[in-house]
Amino acid sequence: MLAAVDTQAPDSKAALARLCERYWPPLYAYVRRRGYAVEDAQDLTQEFFARLLEKDYLKAADWGKGRFRTFLLTCFERFLANDYDRSRAQKRGGGRKLISLDVASGEDAYIREPAHEMTPDKLYEKQWALTLLEQVLRQLRDEYVRSGKGDLFDRLKSCLTADEAHVTYRELSEMMEMTEGSVKVSVHRLRKRYREILRAEIMLTIAEPEEVEDELRLLFAALGA
Repeated sequence: MLAAVDTQAPDSKAALARLCERYWPPLYAYVRRRGYAVEDAQDLTQEFFARLLEKDYLKAADWGKGRFRTFLLTCFERFLANDYDRSRAQKRGGGRKLISLDVASGEDAYIREPAHEMTPDKLYEKQWALTLLEQVLRQLRDEYVRSGKGDLFDRLKSCLTADEAHVTYRELSEMMEMTEGSVKVSVHRLRKRYREILRAEIMLTIAEPEEVEDELRLLFAALGA
């Protein structure tokens, strides 16, 4: 994030683009919950990121809070409030494609949300947390696949959740033809690496290292909501 906010750095826009490509789904969910149709939400999200990468939005940001997700939502709200009578949203296919957005997956994630009265802001926080955890799981699985342990990850990934008790270590050991002790060691290593990647991913979106624990609490509170 520090590379992204330093507009004088040569890799500033590249760093910002990487963050945007990872964390656009929460903004899509936010604008959908505000009542925009699918096509309008897609166009507005794409156009917002095009503007974010082209304009000096970063210079106007207040980095006192030190969170990329806060900055991103603030900028998006300003963009929607000044959406020049939304003429761009009416012009299908006219947006600039500066980053890759899989809008179909964004809509799938949105429609999986229960149809209750969660506010756009609360939904944004929840989707941000879910997106972050998906990034972490993807990175963790990629590591295991590269080391030839993709099957091990797929068998043990349920142990990363709070409800892993539905499969015991003994059952896993029988399925995987491993000793129960080996399974426990493998699960311990998996969880340890998961926590390391989670913290590293959060570090990409905050300005100060000491904010990690606070950010963790906020994100899991959003999931609980």
